[in-house]
Amino acid sequence: MRKVFRALLIAGLVTVGVGDAVGPTRGGKMVYGRYADSLFLDPVFTDANLDIWILTNLYDTLIQPGPGGKGLVPGLASSYGFSKDGLSFTLTLRPSTRFADGSSIAASDVKFSLDRARDPKNGAWNFLLGSIASVTVKGNQVVLKLKNPDPSLPAALATFNSGVMPAKLYAAAKGADEKARGKVFAEKPIGSGPFVLSEWKRGSYMVLKRNPYYWRKGTDGKALPYLDELRFEIVPDDSARILKLQSGELDGAEFIPFSRVAELQADTKLNMKLYPSTKVNFVVINNRTKLNDGSDNPLSNQKLRQALNYATDKQALIKLVTFGIGREMKSYMSSSTPLFAPQPMYPFDLEKAKKLYADSGAPANLELTVQALSGSADQTALATALQQMWAAIGVKLNIVQLDSASSNDKYQKHDFELSFNSWTDDIADPNELTAYAAVFESAESFKTGFKSAEVEKLFAQSQQEVNPAKRAEMYKRIQQIHTETAPMVYLYETPYPVALGKRVRDFVQIPLGNNVFSGTYVEK
Repeated sequence: MRKVFRALLIAGLVTVGVGDAVGPTRGGKMVYGRYADSLFLDPVFTDANLDIWILTNLYDTLIQPGPGGKGLVPGLASSYGFSKDGLSFTLTLRPSTRFADGSSIAASDVKFSLDRARDPKNGAWNFLLGSIASVTVKGNQVVLKLKNPDPSLPAALATFNSGVMPAKLYAAAKGADEKARGKVFAEKPIGSGPFVLSEWKRGSYMVLKRNPYYWRKGTDGKALPYLDELRFEIVPDDSARILKLQSGELDGAEFIPFSRVAELQADTKLNMKLYPSTKVNFVVINNRTKLNDGSDNPLSNQKLRQALNYATDKQALIKLVTFGIGREMKSYMSSSTPLFAPQPMYPFDLEKAKKLYADSGAPANLELTVQALSGSADQTALATALQQMWAAIGVKLNIVQLDSASSNDKYQKHDFELSFNSWTDDIADPNELTAYAAVFESAESFKTGFKSAEVEKLFAQSQQEVNPAKRAEMYKRIQQIHTETAPMVYLYETPYPVALGKRVRDFVQIPLGNNVFSGTYVEK
């Protein structure tokens, strides 16, 4: 009997399997079904998981998340470290690396990329590199001078927005401003990741081809990736995506509804996976005093938001939507996020919900509208259940189903009352999520409009605090304030449900959400 070996490539994101004594199959194509298309393949300006989870297949970072998304390992930088005073961080670049067009990766490309990513005018994620005062180049080394000690900097350099881009090619892209130039470049992006974009018909499909210059090696000693082509088919409807998978049109499919997990686990032609995650699911509440149409927003009242939370039976939703797979949120963070501090949250209490509703001054039969993604069985089930639950306190919940692009457009313009959303950490540090969910300047606090002077002060202090215990206390207080204010309806944590054909080997979705195809192959 042949032995089966599995090897974890310490490259960070890559799980590479030998499969059997012969080794992994090289070449061929994998077709993967996505629920929605990417929007903007620029590492600095994007803020959607639809892009983020794909970007690591196109762009490399200097440092990468370790196996399983935990810890950090070298990427384009072969070594790195802080100075003794913590005010300098030096990275030594890996020799002889190239972008997907064959051009060499120089230290000047790294400087350009980091300067662009840390520019306060660029995107929502520049704060991750906000401690950097300057970036200088010394031969094959890049030296970061810091304004202050920053315990989260190595993790930030492993995040998608720190992806290294070719400075000369980017400069050739024409645009009225930096974001416009980024959009032009992102139509045909060139990075140094395992794949390069070959074709993109928006809303229909995307084709990635093997990057012949990728530097990382597989277990057979040859350059990754194993696949020659990776094709993403956009299939928004859950049932249609599963049918295409079962018929063999797809080799894999994401976001399998939890209602179908048991069925697909029993299908002998498939491998139904529940990958560990940092994913939290919630309802975003528009907290602003006025809605976009100028009318008063009843949800600006904290007591009404608290009432909605108490009126939400999370355990019932977990059974209904996740079929018992999920678990209640105990913070805006997942329980896997560093410095997570569980909060009392809002246990289901209909009487307390009714009292808070009355105290809020909201009228009887208040009409509210929630945005749900069309074709999503999970969001439809959630919306319908909340409609029934909230009716018990006097809320009439209207459900509007939108396609992904329309929903995202309204969300970005905060043109909504309630909207389903989720979050997955991109780094092993709480600062990214906290900045996005609780600091107005970064992303208007998940577009809720939530603002807290105390939170913003604590967050700024935490970015410089090198004492782990003090930093933990700061984050504990931030979580308390966020919970009390209730800028969202806290629901549950869930794993990533992905179904794969039996011939697919060593695809992995790490807890940070990234889809990793560099070590994936399809057996013949």
